Amino acid sequence: MKDDSAGSGVQNRRDFLKAAAAGAAGVSAVLAGFKPLLGDQRRVPGEGRTAFAAAPLPRVRIGFVGVGGMGSAHVQNLINIDGVQIKALCDIVPAKVERAQKWVVEAGQPLPSAYTRGDHDFERMCETEDLDLVFTATPWEWHVPVCLSAMRNGKHAATEVPAAMTLDDCWALVETAEKTGRHCQMMENCCYDRIELMTLNLVRRGVLGEILHAEAGYLHDLREVKFSSEGEGLWRRAWSRKLNGNLYPTHGLGPVAQCLNINRGDALDFIVSMSSPARGLHEYAAANFGPSSPQAAEKYALGDVNSTLIRTKLGKTIILIHDTNLPRPYTRINLVQGTKGVAQKWPDRVYVEGLAAESHAWDDFEKFAAEYEHPLWKALAAKGEGRGHGGMDYIEDYRLIQSLLKGEPLDQDVYDAAAWSAVVGASCGSVAAGSRPFEIPDFTRGKWKINPPLGIVTG
Repeated sequence: MKDDSAGSGVQNRRDFLKAAAAGAAGVSAVLAGFKPLLGDQRRVPGEGRTAFAAAPLPRVRIGFVGVGGMGSAHVQNLINIDGVQIKALCDIVPAKVERAQKWVVEAGQPLPSAYTRGDHDFERMCETEDLDLVFTATPWEWHVPVCLSAMRNGKHAATEVPAAMTLDDCWALVETAEKTGRHCQMMENCCYDRIELMTLNLVRRGVLGEILHAEAGYLHDLREVKFSSEGEGLWRRAWSRKLNGNLYPTHGLGPVAQCLNINRGDALDFIVSMSSPARGLHEYAAANFGPSSPQAAEKYALGDVNSTLIRTKLGKTIILIHDTNLPRPYTRINLVQGTKGVAQKWPDRVYVEGLAAESHAWDDFEKFAAEYEHPLWKALAAKGEGRGHGGMDYIEDYRLIQSLLKGEPLDQDVYDAAAWSAVVGASCGSVAAGSRPFEIPDFTRGKWKINPPLGIVTG
């Protein structure tokens, strides 16, 4: 019998190489179609900033863009923080500006200027008003335009989350902040929740040992919100129709990134991301608006559950979940694991080898509160009570204002805004490329190696 094994081996290798080439070409074609989303991962090298601090301010004069749901909450926080003056308010809905103006005047401040001439009236505000800070709480697509306009007109910028939806826009924020010498902070309030702050304190005090792994996420049934005829329902569902990845990474990622010293001793390196099929929004629409309704006819790109694995430059790992289209109770997932123990939120529990009441059994977080409660929470929790998301909204606003008044580096800087938000574009790129690894740009250009970690700040 003739032995064809040698020839078969050559043919198999040829077939494999052809298939690999075709696969690579297919991936390249897919990613080329995503170019507007992904942008250029490797921008021209620049000189990153280390622990940047602007000159201290005698007071912080603020122009606010978007005073709807979250915007109105921030305005109410800011008028209750010493050293703040709300000078201008911008929104496409005049009634919302008038409502916020009333709050500011009732707080004893002069009537703020109103900017209500349409989508781009924030540009007029940035160009004409004498401001120190422009704060935006608009739909996602407007975060970058507002921040860029602010910085280019000599103002610091602050934005709700995510800071940017594309890698190009992440770079634009970084490069503009560096060029203008202005701050650009993404206001990630979850970094200031009680358990997240206490976990950071445990990490900084060495209780958990060297941190090697973290798990995080945003798991929130938003079906009713996405189909609402007001608020986020006017714009958020549209993103589910055009992108497939992790569209809201920072609530979970931010707190664990601080524990892992991302951009301040380590950096995000690459991700692998995959999404489940999209079912939840269609089934919700069919059940609530009818199977023949326009809502039920919409096609959705966003998989109901996106799972992303992240590796850091130092080899640490993060599991990140996004789940907003299916019925479920709320959770963010927050787990930080080190060589000596592990801390978790939802449920709130800690295990530290040698300190646990029972071997291989969890302890309640309250066991550690007396010694490891974060000083920022102890100082400000009472002032933030009733001011949104359990008080963490007030604390994040307070910390921004204090940093600007004192001329100190921000708790979260523009590099954090870019790196944490880059997961949106990078996860979409990985999903589109069949869950292949996708690089997270180093927005610090190597400065992560010398940037000091975030310390334990006080109130």
